[in-house]
Formats: sequence, structure tokens, C-alpha cells
Amino acid sequence: MSDQLFGIHGDALAYRSERMGILASNIANSDTPNYKARDLSFNDALRAAAGQGGVGQPLALKLDQPGQLSSGTSAGGAQELYRIPDQPALDGNTVDLERERVRFTENAVSYQTTLSFLNSRIKGINSALTGQ
Repeated sequence: MSDQLFGIHGDALAYRSERMGILASNIANSDTPNYKARDLSFNDALRAAAGQGGVGQPLALKLDQPGQLSSGTSAGGAQELYRIPDQPALDGNTVDLERERVRFTENAVSYQTTLSFLNSRIKGINSALTGQ
């Protein structure tokens, strides 16, 4: 029922929310030695939302080494991937702080846009139901 009311926007909100957490983690760990920057695959999320698998599956994390989580399937079927740096730091950290801030800001604007659309859709449905 919610798919008919909100279309792909519910999945988009979940994807943007999950990505915001990952990008925030990248920014927070910009000075952590050997930290590997991560991101979500938009193509995987779009393919999953189009009905080609993966929607609604839980985040699957597995341990590669003690204290390290590997990539897994995330919200909306998006694959969590490690970012390939242009110039890795000597300490093994792959976070480019300026690029991560730009990605975080773009994602936050997209999240707010999707949220605004959903809010207006809910208001429209509510006014239709109440007859106003």
C-alpha cells in the first residue's frame, strides 16, 4: 500500500539516511590510521528499488579481522563499498575530508528534498481523507 502512495521515495529516504550515516562515519574517522572510506552504491539501490532484488534485506555485516567490519548489503539493497582514493595517506587512511564533506552536503540536500516531497504527499492524502 505505501508503495502505491509514496512510490520509490520511501526507499530513497532509507538509502539517503543510511548513506548519511556512512559519510558521517568517514568524516569522523578522517584522522584514524588505516580507516577505509566507504559509500553506498546508488546503482545497486536503484536496481533493487526497481524490483531487481535486494529490497528490504537487513544489513549483513561480517568480521574480516578483529575490530573491522566488511561491506554488506544495506538499506534499499545498496551495496556498501570501499572508496578508492586518489592519493592515500601515509597512515593508510583513504578519507578525502573535503570530498566527504561535499558528498555529505549533497546527500543531506537530497534527503531533505525527498522528505519535503513525502511530507507534502502525506498532507495531500490527509486533506483528501478529511475532505478539506
